Amino acid sequence: MKRMFYRGKYVDSADAREMGFKRQRLMDRGSSYFGAPGPSYMYDAQPPIPPAYSYVPPPFPVVRLRGLPFDCAEAEIVDFFHGLDVIDVLFVHKGGKFTGEAYCVLGYPLQIDFALQRNRRNIGRRYVEVFRSRKEEYYNAIANEVSDAPGGSPRRGAPRERSMDEKDLSEFKGVLRLRGLPFSATKDDIINFFKDFALSEDKVHLIANSEGRPAGESFVEFESPEESKAAMSKDRMTLGYRYIELFPASREELEEAASRGRLMTKSFEAKDTSEPTPVLRMRGLPFSAGKDDIIDFFKNFTLSEDSIHIAFNFEGRPTGEAFVEFVSAEDAKAALAKDRMTLGSRYIELFQSSPDELNEAVSKAR
Repeated sequence: MKRMFYRGKYVDSADAREMGFKRQRLMDRGSSYFGAPGPSYMYDAQPPIPPAYSYVPPPFPVVRLRGLPFDCAEAEIVDFFHGLDVIDVLFVHKGGKFTGEAYCVLGYPLQIDFALQRNRRNIGRRYVEVFRSRKEEYYNAIANEVSDAPGGSPRRGAPRERSMDEKDLSEFKGVLRLRGLPFSATKDDIINFFKDFALSEDKVHLIANSEGRPAGESFVEFESPEESKAAMSKDRMTLGYRYIELFPASREELEEAASRGRLMTKSFEAKDTSEPTPVLRMRGLPFSAGKDDIIDFFKNFTLSEDSIHIAFNFEGRPTGEAFVEFVSAEDAKAALAKDRMTLGSRYIELFQSSPDELNEAVSKAR
């Protein structure tokens, strides 16, 4: 009879076959070894800790937005997440009214972190908060929309965006906030921008940053709410090389900026900063873009890696912006012809900048 080695000793092969039969019988009748724990001390012990390599499925790629304008359209959400794959947008309603919240489903879980980088950026004049969410929250929101909506189907979009003529005059208080101004812009430049309206220098208030330098923003007081509403027709028109965004504001916002010392002093306003500079700011870069990509974008100009400064946020991630130092102000001006051309799948916006703005951005990144 053949002998085999089993559990530290030699046994007859018949004994081994018998052991196999016993194991099969234990499995067949659902023994506590493979089924529910029995009274044996072996099975009263705590279950083993799962191994560290247990598979964890990726999160469902959904984020929640809060603080949306009440006339927000789905296209504005897609534009807000420009460069990401937006699969679905679900606006949240309560009692038939839009709550200012929405869920946005993205193409891939990896895009969640990029979406969170848009937190506190603006849609219109409202800054929007972006939060992580879960599949269950998204599905519950769909169920609530189904039960709340007439006809039993979820609303896939908010009310259409109203035109400027349809916007309630109550939104306008006679004050507008301008954003995107050239840092060299003066009060006279802004008065000329609104040349169809009666303005004086004391009605134009340039905003300063924490160091007392121009922040690229200002408040403008008009004679009436109707005048400020009419002036919104200048929204996204250009002043110098920059297109200017306009937002309805209030005198309370203006007074708050003044109380916090955010308005420019006359001594700084008097400085002549209108000289062109060799620095441009880029906005809308793919997050994967490197210095070589930017050099290739400006391939008709002489650039080195040292002349390119990619901006990063406090977490060390790219913001989609960069500063580029050209050989001369003339080169920088000529390079503006590349404004809104594409790099990869993204169109790139170019703005005249300055060494001061560049140095400020570099110091913040340290």
